[in-house]
Formats: sequence, C-alpha cells, structure tokens
Amino acid sequence: MNELSLFNRLFNNEDFGLSFPAFDGRACVTPNVDVKQTKDAYVLDMDLPGKTENDVDISLKEDVLTISSHEEEVKNAKADDKEEENSEWLIRERHSYNFTRRFTLPQDVNAEEVQATFKNGVLTIVMPRKPVAEPKKIAIKVA
Repeated sequence: MNELSLFNRLFNNEDFGLSFPAFDGRACVTPNVDVKQTKDAYVLDMDLPGKTENDVDISLKEDVLTISSHEEEVKNAKADDKEEENSEWLIRERHSYNFTRRFTLPQDVNAEEVQATFKNGVLTIVMPRKPVAEPKKIAIKVA
C-alpha cells in the first residue's frame, strides 16, 4: 500500500460511516477569521493569502454578511501540452478554490457605513455600531 492509497482510504472510508461530500478534488478551505468588538465598531479580519481585492465578493443583505471567492485554475496550453502526453495525474486538487462564509450581524451594525479594505492578504471589514433603540414604555389608558 502506498501513501496515496492510504490518503484515499482516509477520505473514503465507508466502514466507519465517514463521508466528505465536499471533497471532490476541489480545495475545501475555509479562511480563518477573527472578529473583535470595540465601543464604536465590530472589526472582522479574514486571512486570504495569495488573493487580491478582485478575487473576493462581499455582500450585506438583511443583517447577513457574505464573503465569498471562486477561482478556477488557468492553464497555459503551450506549456502543458508536452507534459500531458507523458504524464498522468494521480491526485489533482489544485484546479479550483471556492469558499463562502456567512455571518449574521448584530442589530446594532450600521449597514450603511460598513467598509472593507484589503492589505497583505488580509481582508478587514469594519462595521460601525449604531445606538440600539431602547424599549419604549407604553402607558395603558383606562377605557
């Protein structure tokens, strides 16, 4: 048994009821995220090494922040043609990279003021806080 067959048994072991449906040859990576709270804002930092601001999509809808990226491998046809004739892939997992992360935001996030920056492979999203309306006491009138 070689190392590759051990690797495949690890991820396809039906004897133990293990199943990895997302493992289909594509990268299954979830970027690391840190979120901190200050008195004025929530700050989310996401590690995205090798990515640029053009590789990432960010949306905010109904208090749900969605961060996603999709990248397909770009082949250099001239360089790969000669190699392809004399080679065979045993495992090829680097052909695409996808992720989606969703965060339900607290009610005190000011959605109109959310800003994102990208520097040195780290995406930073600053979500300013707004005052939350205090519960209003309603007087009961006698009818």
